[in-house]
Amino acid sequence: MKSLPLKGLRILAVEQYGAGPYGSMFLADLGAEVIKIESPPSGDVSRSTGPYFLGDGDSQFFQTFNLNKRSVLLDLKSSDGRSQFERLVATSDAVTNNLRGDQPDKLKLTYAHLSAIKATIVCAHLSAYGRDNERAAWPGYDYLMQAEAGFMTLTGEPNGPPARFGLSMVDFMTGSVMATGVLAAIIGAQRTGLGCDVDVSLFDVALHQLSYPATWYLNAGHETTRLPRSAHPGTVPCQLYRSADGWLMVMCMLDKFWQQFVDGIGLSQLKADLRFVDYAARREHRDALTPIIDAALMMQPSEHWLKKFAGVLPMAPVNDIKAALDNPYVERMGMLQTLDHPSGALRLLKSPIKIDGERLPGRVCPPLGTDGASLFE
Repeated sequence: MKSLPLKGLRILAVEQYGAGPYGSMFLADLGAEVIKIESPPSGDVSRSTGPYFLGDGDSQFFQTFNLNKRSVLLDLKSSDGRSQFERLVATSDAVTNNLRGDQPDKLKLTYAHLSAIKATIVCAHLSAYGRDNERAAWPGYDYLMQAEAGFMTLTGEPNGPPARFGLSMVDFMTGSVMATGVLAAIIGAQRTGLGCDVDVSLFDVALHQLSYPATWYLNAGHETTRLPRSAHPGTVPCQLYRSADGWLMVMCMLDKFWQQFVDGIGLSQLKADLRFVDYAARREHRDALTPIIDAALMMQPSEHWLKKFAGVLPMAPVNDIKAALDNPYVERMGMLQTLDHPSGALRLLKSPIKIDGERLPGRVCPPLGTDGASLFE
């Protein structure tokens, strides 16, 4: 691959676990030199996050979020560690952290503290609740945000208990938002000669992800609730349906898809049924439509319907993790990679970003503190 777009940028990342490392990994994948500042004695806590380890001080969990980075072991609370850190700041474009909201100021990681070293430095802070309010010192994690921001009341079946997403999507979204903010601020600093602080929080990003249900409530007082079969709140049919051997997600988001769908499953007569004649009617009679569609789809296994509607109708199988990753399409699309690791070959997902048609290359994060000597010699 030719030169990556962020080659030449240096990012110092005071980070651990998930949200911060996920965001900074995108910067590293795109060519930035991302240097993990890890605290003695053990570094990023995710190095010891099991159950699958890669020898001492490394794990599959850790590598998932830290590809293409470098590692330096520094105690920012010691005079020597601080001195070495400031030497790195002088040659860097940004300093990111995902510490508790009251910690960046205590550790002097803000623009007010670091701008004296380099005026263009960008200081990005990813915290649970932000740095400028009464919750700044509160610890916080993804699942808490899913609970408080309303996600859990939108997930699962209506009569079941509140449910979280199966993955820590608030962490991943907040890391991605941080990366966007960092790049925007670096561009601004290059243009104006002045850096700044960039703040994102798990809570703010989670709340922002309420998106149109938030707009509906704020303007119309409408409270979006859970619907059976993971149904879309406005468009019908757009939900899970049964086949002879499993479940299918069907999304007739356009009227042409509705027409093609009912023709394809042998229910063309529904196009003239006043209960289902348009979006509003289908929404009103959603509960009556579901068993009719179930009965038709249950005449054949999922694979039959997937082949019949492939490339014509938005439809997908409901896979478990094994089926999702063993899907031949994933291999053909180049979304899997095998990297060299001291413990042996390590299989990982590849970056979703392509540059000039090529997926970004990967390299495992080295053992704790490996890059200290080369950076400070």
